[in-house]
Amino acid sequence: MKAAGAAPSRSGTSEFKDLARRRRTGPRNIRIAPRRLRRFAREGAAEELDLDVRMRSAADKDYIDVQSRPERRSAVKVLLFLGVGGSMDWHGQQAEQLFSAAKSQFKRLKHFYFHNCLYETVWKNNRRRDSERLETRDLLNSYGRDHRAIFVGDASMSPYEILSPGGSVEHLNPEPGKLWLERAVLTWPHAVWINPSPADHWRHSQSTAIIADIFLHRMYPLTPDGLEAAMRALAA
Repeated sequence: MKAAGAAPSRSGTSEFKDLARRRRTGPRNIRIAPRRLRRFAREGAAEELDLDVRMRSAADKDYIDVQSRPERRSAVKVLLFLGVGGSMDWHGQQAEQLFSAAKSQFKRLKHFYFHNCLYETVWKNNRRRDSERLETRDLLNSYGRDHRAIFVGDASMSPYEILSPGGSVEHLNPEPGKLWLERAVLTWPHAVWINPSPADHWRHSQSTAIIADIFLHRMYPLTPDGLEAAMRALAA
């Protein structure tokens, strides 16, 4: 993603890297992300046998009392849309850590990549993103309202990339990105946008304000408190 007002480039030569392949350790704010995600993941999860409680109960009562607890990895269905390239490269380490945390907590996690704004296609593999794209409309039709959708991006771009047909810096999109974001929020009412840029910078970005409005102001910073608030919104 790029700063508002920057000149567009349609070269399409950006080399995006798969976040799934990175394993660097991030700052403390992101290292504690699993704690926030785990709290959400345990809500309503299927139960697993609590062996610690069972063994203590057997020792105290001379018989086995079966105890259970929510399983560590929730059955909740999560769609993770990761913004890559451009100014998101500056936030790569934070995004990697969030992705790693989500993978560790949600066993029903599907992830996809996009650049700047959501358009008619996304992709799963950055190295083959030009040849193996997925139709966004197919995702909207395949994954129902019971899915939780998390979009991760700095939302920093020229407003026309969101508002105009042909606004994408990589291709001539026939429909504006705004329309695809609105469809996503309509399809997945439990949708949030997590923004790695400092929240006090958002007011200086018109594109950030536009996306925050589309997401009904469910935009949260990639901080411990922001993740806490995002998980509460997903669980609502």
